[in-house]
Amino acid sequence: MKEEIDKLLRVKKATWLSSIVVILKKNGKIRVCADYHKLNSAIVTDAFSLPFTDDVLDAIAGHEIYSFLDGFSGYNQIRMIKKRETLC
Repeated sequence: MKEEIDKLLRVKKATWLSSIVVILKKNGKIRVCADYHKLNSAIVTDAFSLPFTDDVLDAIAGHEIYSFLDGFSGYNQIRMIKKRETLC
């Protein structure tokens, strides 16, 4: 715990710095948590936030392939349904 606290104390202080809360878990171990209320009040809300997963799934329903860019893995394609020989 001391190592974790020392690491957090080396952070440059800011007006939005989050308070540290140490919680004792049921198994006797400790968990170091942060209270992000000050940080949340300092950030600007994104006008173009991420869509809900349900909305994305509704939009891609019925399509054969869903393509996306991933900053870590690069370009990916996920087959959504098996390709049909003829349309019904």
